[in-house]
Amino acid sequence: MSTRLYTLPVEQTQWHVDGGAQTVFNWEYDEGRDRLLNLYEKGKAKQWNSRDRIDWATEVDPDNPLDAPEAYIPIYGSEVWERMGERDRAQVVHHLASWQFSQFLHGEQGALICASKIVQTVPDIDSKFYAATQVMDEARHVETYSRFLHEKLELAYPINQHLKSLLDNVVSDPRWDMTYLGMQVLIEGLALAAFGLIRDIAGNPLARAVTAYVMEDEARHVAFGRLALRDFYPQLSERERDEREEFCVEACYLMRDRFLAQEVWETLGLPVAECLRFVNESEAQMQFRSLLFTRIAPTLKDIGLFGGRVRAAFADMGVLGYSDVDLDALISDDERTASEIDGERRLQVERTIAAAGA
Repeated sequence: MSTRLYTLPVEQTQWHVDGGAQTVFNWEYDEGRDRLLNLYEKGKAKQWNSRDRIDWATEVDPDNPLDAPEAYIPIYGSEVWERMGERDRAQVVHHLASWQFSQFLHGEQGALICASKIVQTVPDIDSKFYAATQVMDEARHVETYSRFLHEKLELAYPINQHLKSLLDNVVSDPRWDMTYLGMQVLIEGLALAAFGLIRDIAGNPLARAVTAYVMEDEARHVAFGRLALRDFYPQLSERERDEREEFCVEACYLMRDRFLAQEVWETLGLPVAECLRFVNESEAQMQFRSLLFTRIAPTLKDIGLFGGRVRAAFADMGVLGYSDVDLDALISDDERTASEIDGERRLQVERTIAAAGA
């Protein structure tokens, strides 16, 4: 994607991370856990081509790219919003969508790097197999979001500083389980919840399809992290689990603050302090940010990282109740929705062909 679309020059925002990870070879090719190998088979079968599966001819209105209700704009209902005219409001909607999808794009590149790192560092062969399918998934997601931003929104934002900080920590940590924890569980889990909101409110069929298809893949990735870490964390000492819980707490606060959209308010010359105060205090926005943890809370509980530190942090953020969410039901719903959108697309193609032959 051309960097000319960015609100800041890429030279100011790109960075390099030193890893220091250890490469692990495994010669036990005939050994593996059935659940992970089944997930690997599903990962192979579910590969798709964004050029074929997505109807890129669908038009997107730059003034309302998602075709979503105004009520989902973070500053909707604020004095800042009420003072705006129609043109200024449309600009906010355009920039906000560009900012959201830019962060998704940057997060997917982070996932691409982390998945390739897992192939390199994880000790068991079944995990290497599945992580290899995820590398392809993440490359496809980067391609898809890049095209959506370039062709449909024609505007992109640099990586959010909170996401950058978290990626820095995840990529630079040499321990394989920390790559899983940071990316598969935390970053991917948060992204899934954010994707789900867009998928469910978007009226634009292209924005909805892009999001639903990526979600279908990401749900498998989170399941991959759960399966691998659920077996590993009981083997750690209490001190080691405490260290990982502290990382989770810090990461969750970073990710919550990532969705304040400060860069948008700055770029548009809006009163930043007033916008941030509204987003932080608005009941609707607090509820939205709490929904972001619907995938993370039950996953951390499932893998055994749900001690006092994590519970206290989740109680403080008002998301402790999500720890009992049925993750498998959510994954099934993600797959079902993607399948329904595929069916709608095929039906539209059939109608178009029938109309042309009439």
